[in-house]
Amino acid sequence: MSLSSLLSQPSALLVVDMQNDFCHPQGGFAKRGVQLSPPVNELVDNLDQLIAGARAWQVPIFFIRMENGVWTDSPSWRQRVKVGPSAQELPTCAEGSWGAEFHGVAPTSDDRLIVKHRYSAFVDTELDLCLRALEVRTLVVAGVVTNVCVESTARDAFMKDYFVVTAADCCAANSQQEHDAALFTLDRYFGSVASSEDILRNWKEVEKREAVNQGN
Repeated sequence: MSLSSLLSQPSALLVVDMQNDFCHPQGGFAKRGVQLSPPVNELVDNLDQLIAGARAWQVPIFFIRMENGVWTDSPSWRQRVKVGPSAQELPTCAEGSWGAEFHGVAPTSDDRLIVKHRYSAFVDTELDLCLRALEVRTLVVAGVVTNVCVESTARDAFMKDYFVVTAADCCAANSQQEHDAALFTLDRYFGSVASSEDILRNWKEVEKREAVNQGN
């Protein structure tokens, strides 16, 4: 299916984990020596435009936020990243912390906030219910990191029979290699990959067509 056809269907934008611990130069990732690729400033600039376009064309926006804490962190989950002798050191996106706050972009009262405790935004959250209530069929996915939470969310979206478009220049990973590999996999097996420019252009064309149809 062409990008135009995908974005002609009822769509929503998922903004995944744009949080201080992942993106800020003083966040948890940076303290571990991780630098996202492509650079965060490029990601934020592109994503800001994509969000503005979604708002202009009344595409629902879901801001996804990772939160970790004693009530949700299982032993296996705590072991996923080890820093120093204890997996408890340098916690990432601890509930209620500065690190869990949004970076570069943020929801408004018109957007929906989804709090998750695992990589995928669909695991034990109300995301699917909200999307079905809005009769959304196509999801545009953006954020960090490309090969973990973005890819996990996109994969689960596909498994739940949504059409998926990953905004390539609105994502970043721990390395360019991981970023590129994830986009390749997502494009080949779980949906489509497109630039924010192409997505915005197609949303604008959809709006024009709907305006013409309403005038007839």
